[in-house]
Amino acid sequence: MRHDRRTLFAVTLTALMLVACSGADPSAGRAEPDPDDADLGEPDDPAEQRFPDVLDAQLEATGDTWRLSATLSSPYDTPERYADAFRALAPNGEELGVRVLLHDHANEQPFTRSLTGLEIPDDVDTVIVEGRDLEYGWGGDTVALEVPREQG
Repeated sequence: MRHDRRTLFAVTLTALMLVACSGADPSAGRAEPDPDDADLGEPDDPAEQRFPDVLDAQLEATGDTWRLSATLSSPYDTPERYADAFRALAPNGEELGVRVLLHDHANEQPFTRSLTGLEIPDDVDTVIVEGRDLEYGWGGDTVALEVPREQG
């Protein structure tokens, strides 16, 4: 079993190096995982965490837009698999904005990043912050924030 993992690691590392040397965008054409895909069954290790968890988040008004700061934790952070984005959702599931993360944060756990220029419609009072895993997609613990609108 250990030999198989080393072989898989070597093949994955070689593929990543080839993509990096080619100048191609490794995220181009990345499809969202299909929940009906058999490969998304139970993890090999039941203790494995599939998704990053959003531990904390804050909204700050910046003129007509918002700055969303999110703190994520992803214990599997490696160049092969990491938290590669977080997003803001309206309660009805509408995606309001996404911050793509281009590399792992292995030496910085948990980590905080911001999404600026976020537009939140006036009729949205709550924003849900969700993380995305490079391999499994969106999921994990979320944080719901009340939009701090000034009373006038």
